[in-house]
Amino acid sequence: MRTLALALSALLALAPSAHASTGPGVTPDTGQGVTPATAPDTSGIPRLTDDRGRVLTLRGWNVEDKTHRGDAALSAIGEKHFRDMRAQGFGFARLLVFWDDLEPVRGRYSETYLRKIERILDWAHKHHMYVLIDAHQDVFGPAFGHRGVPEWATRTDGLPFTPHPDDWFAEYFEPAVQRAFTHLYEDEDLRRAQARMWRVLADRFEHHPAVLGYDLINEPMGELREGEDLATAARRIERDHLTPMYNRLAAAIRSVDDGTWLFVEPTPIVGEGVPTGLGRIKDHKVVYAPHFYNTAMEAGADYDPSAGWIESYEAAVTVYPREYRVPVVVGEWGPLNNSLPTMGRFYREALTSLNRYSSGWAGYVWCYGGGYCAVDGAGAWRTNKEQTAAPYAEAVAGRVITQEPARLSYVAGRGGATVLSLPPAPDGWRVTVEGPAWPRTATAAPGRAARVELRAVPGATVTVSVTPGAR
Repeated sequence: MRTLALALSALLALAPSAHASTGPGVTPDTGQGVTPATAPDTSGIPRLTDDRGRVLTLRGWNVEDKTHRGDAALSAIGEKHFRDMRAQGFGFARLLVFWDDLEPVRGRYSETYLRKIERILDWAHKHHMYVLIDAHQDVFGPAFGHRGVPEWATRTDGLPFTPHPDDWFAEYFEPAVQRAFTHLYEDEDLRRAQARMWRVLADRFEHHPAVLGYDLINEPMGELREGEDLATAARRIERDHLTPMYNRLAAAIRSVDDGTWLFVEPTPIVGEGVPTGLGRIKDHKVVYAPHFYNTAMEAGADYDPSAGWIESYEAAVTVYPREYRVPVVVGEWGPLNNSLPTMGRFYREALTSLNRYSSGWAGYVWCYGGGYCAVDGAGAWRTNKEQTAAPYAEAVAGRVITQEPARLSYVAGRGGATVLSLPPAPDGWRVTVEGPAWPRTATAAPGRAARVELRAVPGATVTVSVTPGAR
């Protein structure tokens, strides 16, 4: 998602307390991770569900067009994105939309932009995919050369801004950018404008069958106070600014849409193993949606298993959902350079961790080329990213007993079909069902993805096994 900043590394180096309270299982002095005896407790984290009560697992990718604006906005996204993702077994997309395109002039919302979003949602629905609509910002917005909050809603009090073309995340620490966030959080007219923007989106897309949720703002930041280390600042911003903002936006959305999930993010500092300072969001359908990036890897380093970063992150990121009883979906993850020697191990260990506590994730990003792209220009997997494609249960109609990539046990309910997603595999897949559920067996042909729907007798215990080989 970003070249995560020498500036961030330097600030964290000045903030040893960032690892001093990273939650259960983390050694305070070193932040070197957890041992099996002190592994993070994920038992109290609820699962995401659909409107029929089925337990959902989301696997997918971000979809974006940060380049085109105005009449050309979203033109880089086509039906091919969704067809190709589904062909690899994915059923989820996080769609980036921008306030500056939706409301380029204050009070005037672009009907053209809304229709383009709707067309993308239609493609997703055609290919059986859920979509999370993400109100995206990078370095606040176009006033600083990026996308997000419109220029008319950007107030800097004349403070300076210096671009950092080689490390754009460092621009978040420019005085003008930090002050712009403060005004967004504190100025009543900007609060109302942001709420109106979300009412427009929610009112338009509440009933679209592809829409699963709304991500209220991407990677929010704020203004550091003099002498304040980054971890302390992040917790204060989350407590004093983000929590009330999310409650305001939740109330605005609920005035037009009572049923769609609301995804709330901490600051990006959570990636350093810092538990969030977010408070309770007073809504009945909230999802905690952190991102999963490592500073060193974003700056070009290989994965270092001995650093214990994945363990520290998991320990920290599971504190909030256990306390407030909300599901977790990781909205972005995946390093820039996937071909370094230890990156294969990173993907194995990251996926094991994510699958342990989250209801799903969206990798960054489904595009065709280099950099962060999932696949190259010919549509072939970039190095190690093929590990993201594995069998999983998209929806379980009942109470889950155990859920692993190759085995699922559940007590069947009345919520409809249980849906399995099988990615392409050289030898195909075979599904075997124990218990009163149908079909009893199913296969996926070699090299082809498949979706398998199972229906079971309510109250029965069903065990589903997935093994390689279609015969």
